[in-house]
Amino acid sequence: MPGMFIDVQVDATVAKDPAMAKKLAEVCPVNIYAQNEDGTLAIVEKNLDECTLCDLCINASPPGTVRIVKLYE
Repeated sequence: MPGMFIDVQVDATVAKDPAMAKKLAEVCPVNIYAQNEDGTLAIVEKNLDECTLCDLCINASPPGTVRIVKLYE
């Protein structure tokens, strides 16, 4: 089940890049990102609502390739 408050959108080129997947998994303080066995990016949906909106994942990726979407306002 996706998050109730937060959604994460990652460009396919970033999600398929093992180096970027590793970097995102390392920078996220609440473990929203992980790596699949093949090195690609996995989103840990149960952790989505733990997002602190710190922007570390956004800053660690090429501009416009990772978006944190608030599902509330």
